[in-house]
Amino acid sequence: MKQPKIGIQSNLPQFILLVVTNLFVGSMVGIERTVMPLLGEEQFGLASTSAALSFIISFGFSKAIINYFAGGIADRYGRKKVLLAGWAIGLFVPVLIIFAHAWWVIVVANVLLGINQGLAWSMTVNMKIDLSKADQRGTAVGLNEFAGYSGVAILAAVSGYVASTYSLRPEPFYIGIAVGLIGLFMALIIKDTEGHLKVQMEQSSGEKNDLSAKTVFQKTTWQDRNLSTASFAGMSTNLKDGMAWGLFPLYFTTVGLSVSQIGTIVAVYPAAWGVFQLFTGVLSDRLGRKKLITYGMWTQAAALWFILAVESYPLWMTGAILLGIGTAMVYPTLQAAISDVAAPGWRASSMGVYRFWRDSGYAFGALLAGIIADFMGVTWAIGLVAMMPFIAGLMAQFRLGETLKLSNRKQ
Repeated sequence: MKQPKIGIQSNLPQFILLVVTNLFVGSMVGIERTVMPLLGEEQFGLASTSAALSFIISFGFSKAIINYFAGGIADRYGRKKVLLAGWAIGLFVPVLIIFAHAWWVIVVANVLLGINQGLAWSMTVNMKIDLSKADQRGTAVGLNEFAGYSGVAILAAVSGYVASTYSLRPEPFYIGIAVGLIGLFMALIIKDTEGHLKVQMEQSSGEKNDLSAKTVFQKTTWQDRNLSTASFAGMSTNLKDGMAWGLFPLYFTTVGLSVSQIGTIVAVYPAAWGVFQLFTGVLSDRLGRKKLITYGMWTQAAALWFILAVESYPLWMTGAILLGIGTAMVYPTLQAAISDVAAPGWRASSMGVYRFWRDSGYAFGALLAGIIADFMGVTWAIGLVAMMPFIAGLMAQFRLGETLKLSNRKQ
């Protein structure tokens, strides 16, 4: 049997299909970005900010835990089966939200959304990396994240418009049902990348490809300087995003913006995040990972402080764009750095550990932001949470090596 070729050009139809699939994966989250924090206050009467953000906490922890197991399961049973399972579970999310009679049902729906994202998004990125050469990983991950966060941005804007035109519920979530059905269909026609993974394992036969789950967790979390620094930077990035997801609609409501204006700002941030990943992923393959990660973390912190310092809609839009650019600088680059260091046989497992820590940041960010907001106010919560990406940038500057060189030595 003829061995499959490795490289984006050699697998272009499959690669494009995976990119489009992740557009729909991201769309499932985008539907909630504008609507859900307002829904908690207006339809369920949640006065506590930390209670209102509980849906993000449930989403973050469930996605983080599933990310951890998804990598190991995919290494054993194949990527496509995991992708299909993710979409099958995702179909229940909009239905539960439409018929929710109490806030706990919304929390359960977001547990399922976290599972959907942990399985489906993890697999689209791992399958693209399976298809790509070592010096194309930044490009592959950049395109994957561009598609996903474009989906987040588009549906954040659309759901905001639909909610302002009709109501917060159920109309925006009818779109979610359609997205889930399309995503499931696309997962059915995608081919598994098992053959490509075997080729990469043969090419790296000199490396240890059979590490235990415990060893991979230890290496990715604290033992390996590069892997652990990337994991902390990823967690800090999504900690900031968990805060932004929950507090931006509330913050901009207090300064007098309309639901439509809030929806635009909330959409511009992931839109910039998505679009600029087209360039940052490619740049990381050319210039290296370290600089983009370091300065990207600092850009995120600076953008949050800028948003708090200004007092006009155009400048808030500018701050949201800067926040998206800073996130775009690190998001594909961190995953490319993980794939540079990890051998093919345990790469998906290491990526799963990284994504476990990264996406636990959603929960930690919402939890931390909610508590600070309840005691000190939303402005203080945003300002203090911005310290985390700033510290992560310092760690990247002094602890992270240039992993692209390591990847090139492996070839």
